[in-house]
This record gives sequence, C-alpha cells and structure tokens, in this order.
Amino acid sequence: MLRDLLIQLTEPIVSIIDIFALIIIAIGTVDAFINGTRVMFSHPEGHHAVRHVWMRYSRWLVAGLTFQLAADILETSVTPAWDDIGRIAAIAVVRTFLNFFLERDQRDIGELQRTSD
Repeated sequence: MLRDLLIQLTEPIVSIIDIFALIIIAIGTVDAFINGTRVMFSHPEGHHAVRHVWMRYSRWLVAGLTFQLAADILETSVTPAWDDIGRIAAIAVVRTFLNFFLERDQRDIGELQRTSD
C-alpha cells in the first residue's frame, strides 16, 4: 500500500525533473547556437570569445545532467527489478562521467583564462 503510493508519487516527479533537464539543455543549446554563430561571424580570430561560448554551454549541460541524475536516483528508489536498476545505474554512471569531465574542462579552461589575462 505505502509502496504503491510512493511509486505513484515518484513517477510524475521523475518526469517533471526530466522535463526540467530537457528545458535546461534545450535553452543552453539554442543559446550556444545563437552566440556561437554570432561569434563566428563577428570574431573570425576570436578564440577567447568562442571559448566563452563553449564554457557557457558546458554550464548549461552540467545543470541539465545534474537534474537528470537526480531523476535517475529517484527512479531507482522505486524500481523493483534488478534489470531496471542495472539499466538506470548504467545511465547514471554515464551521466556522472559526462558531468565530471565537463566540470573538469570548465575548471581547466577557467584556470587557462586567468593565466592568459
């Protein structure tokens, strides 16, 4: 009884969090496309400006991946089958690695920008 209630509450919450992640990633992608196109045409030799666009985009992606990971964690709390848990865990590992490498790249590029300024 309580487990069924938990499942009924968790499923729409997971969907809502996934929608938030989708919106964040979509907004970031549109932002990167618009700003990247603008920078390419206005600063043909502007590597610093291009780097800024990609850094901004990576922040959007990290935010979206973080929301997706939160949804994965909630989903595993109500998943009864080991096959489903394994699938969700594999997705969570991939998202965690993507998040880790994006954050590392952000840190490295931030340090590079500080030393070059």
